[in-house]
Amino acid sequence: MSAAFDILRRVTTATITTMLLKKGIRHCWLKGAMPLVPGGARIVGPAFTLRFVPVREDLATPESWGKPISTRAAIEAMPDGCVAVADAMGVTTAGIFGDILVMRMARRGVTALVTDGVIRDKAGCLTANMPIFCQGTAAPASVNGLTFVGWDEPIACGGCAIFPGDIIVADDDGAVVIPKDLLDFVATEGEEHERYETWVVSEVEKGAKLPGLYPPNDEAKARYQAWKSKRG
Repeated sequence: MSAAFDILRRVTTATITTMLLKKGIRHCWLKGAMPLVPGGARIVGPAFTLRFVPVREDLATPESWGKPISTRAAIEAMPDGCVAVADAMGVTTAGIFGDILVMRMARRGVTALVTDGVIRDKAGCLTANMPIFCQGTAAPASVNGLTFVGWDEPIACGGCAIFPGDIIVADDDGAVVIPKDLLDFVATEGEEHERYETWVVSEVEKGAKLPGLYPPNDEAKARYQAWKSKRG
């Protein structure tokens, strides 16, 4: 798995969506989960899922933060290297995590936080130096708009079905989910696709026309193979 992860760090999320399309998967890009700070390194890791449901006033209280089923307890269950993926139902009026929780996640070795919701305490969250992909920020706490109900179970986030252990890749184009059984296919095919696009860019820079080049016809395939052979 680590070898596939290394490859995926060199494969764009745009390419990954195309590879998944070959398998008939169209719902893989998490709507709303965009980088809080653009320009960072591409992140890759297995999904650790968290689930929120609509606010229930008798359950979503400040006192709930100290209960066994809480975001605090979920953070302590996150394994090193995971990507925390939170189903916040697209709610943008309540921040699901603030600076202290994000800092604890970072200290536990969590690779990134990905959510279709928002965070709070932005300035403090940024000091944790952990990548965050979300819809932005909001001052109110999570219990103002959501009820946390569990972790490490199937969720819906940004219009995608995500199961624990699925692979999350995220960059400046957003976050995508790779079903864990398709990891090797996406890594292998994605690496080759990136290599071909590198050649296409070089051809376009020379003035080549796109028809027959992208996608390739037999002549373009032959020229690409010759180029690849020379590179070794």
